[in-house]
Amino acid sequence: MSRFKVALFTGNYNHIRDGVSLTLNRMVKFMLENDIEFRIFGPTIDQPALEHEGTFVSVPSVSLPGRPEYRVSTSLSSEAKRHLHEFDPDLVHIATPDLLGYKALRWAMDFDKPVVSSYHTHFTSYLKYYKLSFLEPLLWKYLNWFYGHCEQLYVPTPSMAEWLEEMGVVADLKIWSRGIDTDHFNPENRSDDWRKKHGFKPDDVVVSFVSRLVWEKNLKLYADVVKRLQEKYKNLKAMIVGDGPAGDELKQILPNAVYTGFLTGDELSKAYANSDIFFFPSDTETFGNVTLEAMASGLPCVVADAVGSKSLVDHGGNGYLAPVEKSDLFYSYIEKLVLNPDLRQKMANASLQKAGNYSWQNINGKLLSYYEQVLDL
Repeated sequence: MSRFKVALFTGNYNHIRDGVSLTLNRMVKFMLENDIEFRIFGPTIDQPALEHEGTFVSVPSVSLPGRPEYRVSTSLSSEAKRHLHEFDPDLVHIATPDLLGYKALRWAMDFDKPVVSSYHTHFTSYLKYYKLSFLEPLLWKYLNWFYGHCEQLYVPTPSMAEWLEEMGVVADLKIWSRGIDTDHFNPENRSDDWRKKHGFKPDDVVVSFVSRLVWEKNLKLYADVVKRLQEKYKNLKAMIVGDGPAGDELKQILPNAVYTGFLTGDELSKAYANSDIFFFPSDTETFGNVTLEAMASGLPCVVADAVGSKSLVDHGGNGYLAPVEKSDLFYSYIEKLVLNPDLRQKMANASLQKAGNYSWQNINGKLLSYYEQVLDL
């Protein structure tokens, strides 16, 4: 018999394999193992990218214009509502404040169900990449209203909590961080054969980027800095791990990089471990799962000084932080690491030590305690 029941509403649970879907699936698996019953509502496709955990109920959705791989929920259908009524959850958890999230919030208010939410996607920071910055005040007005009706809001980092407070969000903000499997991501996966297979020489310094290849990850900044450095340092090599709609154009901008495509499992962990520097200038992250994976793999990390990444990277400790508008700073920090192997090793050790603090068991156990607080258990 379950201890209590949770209905989870999300914009992505299985149709795209990304940080959000992987985090939520891992969380649901943990909760099911602890006798918490879940029903998940969200959009899907005929051939989902991952095998999901728990009982999933699909809702109507359409492709996002210009980004057909993403689905946008259009409603909470009568069929989904029937599932929801029959399930009769004790708690409603909304992971995406989209139309589905709005409908779920209204349903919970109508039936006097407690609502919690989690902040996974830094929506407002995406607007500038689509020339929609003028919508930001309107979006914040909606988000402040939405989160104001939630009993708790789970955010991945203290810096994100501070930023949301500055933007006027009035909610009980709780830290629900992200974890890492250090048995999977670790420096032991480094291999001379793997590097040789991908065209890297023993004295090459491999600067890696790992993510979906979309412009809002600041791919152009990565390419610009790497190209400038390669003009001066012939042993600096770029490796780009991932796939996405910006991939073809990126290959034209940075043709000499090694493009591995989308990797998972052992191949992904080997790609990290066989890098020398992790360079991730994205300022749209709420946490930065790939940065944590790089840290666990023993890499110094040069990342954007933004709310997601700066809780993971200690400037001058396990890497460097720089504002995205200052490409020269990224250039100088990476140059320093290229020229100083001892500094790279020192920062790699610091990354390893810090990554050891992020256990999934502890992190999802904390979320369970938050649920219990709301339900007064």
